[in-house]
Amino acid sequence: MKPIRVLVVDDAVMVRSRLSKILSMDAHIEVVGVASSGRIALARLPQLMPDVVILDVEMPDLNGLQTLAQIRQSDPQLPVIMFSSMTTRGAIATLDALSLGASDYVPKPNRLNDVEEVTEYLQATLIPKIKALSQKVPFPQKTIPAIPAHRSRSLAEIVAIGVSTGGPNALSVLLSQLPVDFPVPIVIVQHLSATFTKLLAERLTVKSPFPVREAIAGTTLLPGTIWIAPGDFHLRLEQTPFSAKLILDQSPPQNSCRPSVDVLFESVAEVYGDRALGIILTGMGQDGLRGCRLIRDRQGQILAQDEASSVVWGMPGYVVNAGLADAVLPLDQMMSEMLQRVSYPANSIRRTI
Repeated sequence: MKPIRVLVVDDAVMVRSRLSKILSMDAHIEVVGVASSGRIALARLPQLMPDVVILDVEMPDLNGLQTLAQIRQSDPQLPVIMFSSMTTRGAIATLDALSLGASDYVPKPNRLNDVEEVTEYLQATLIPKIKALSQKVPFPQKTIPAIPAHRSRSLAEIVAIGVSTGGPNALSVLLSQLPVDFPVPIVIVQHLSATFTKLLAERLTVKSPFPVREAIAGTTLLPGTIWIAPGDFHLRLEQTPFSAKLILDQSPPQNSCRPSVDVLFESVAEVYGDRALGIILTGMGQDGLRGCRLIRDRQGQILAQDEASSVVWGMPGYVVNAGLADAVLPLDQMMSEMLQRVSYPANSIRRTI
């Protein structure tokens, strides 16, 4: 297999040098060029033809967002990973970049001088993303028919969503289609760090008919509420005498993730049983597979995003390949299917879109 061709774009000499050396240590990656500005990167793209671009956010002259916008005009499919600071300002810019079409992001490490620490960090965070975005996950192709909502299935009283790479845009599309009378609570795990989840919730609130909030421990779940796991905290549900409440903890990561989709989905299965609907969207890795299996074991339902509309068909791909999906759908058809599978009050009219 040919090495993955990477272009590194950053205005800091140390960052370009350190990043290039660490990436080149991997036999499957070739750093084909570096650029100290967005303009230089744009000029070199046709000659270098990289498979992945690592792009700094804050650069003089032409910043990362402006550079990304021009990249997307000429190549909508080229994977671009934003390499951003972990400050609030950097998080805002990164979410802007994701909305403009960036594939993913990796926060810059704080101590670039610590070679060993930086090497371990980038090998654990950046390199897997480069590999996942540069090639399709080789799952055997299966056609899994949709299972009708009313055939041996109870209607759902909770919707749990798990998502990773490509998630902010996928959630924006999905939640913007919610009807104003959506009758059940929604709980979400999106793989993001702590600074990002609060900002993402604020942005999704603008798109959704309901406020999207970071989960607050002890909160009772009510219809028409949307909660997203805070970065670095697992989110789970716990049964109460009349409903369910949100629980947060910092127990060890699952699947190298905190928050973890598996942690949330497993608790959803335990509390709601056959009244649970799990939705697994775009993302790398297999977080959520175990949780989806438990939801199905308890006679709940699972919807998975299809490969064509996913940025990375890792998380949904594992679920589909395991035969756990009741339906496999493009993102723009997901809400319509959701509305057929959730429980509306007896005196209401079921919505379709």
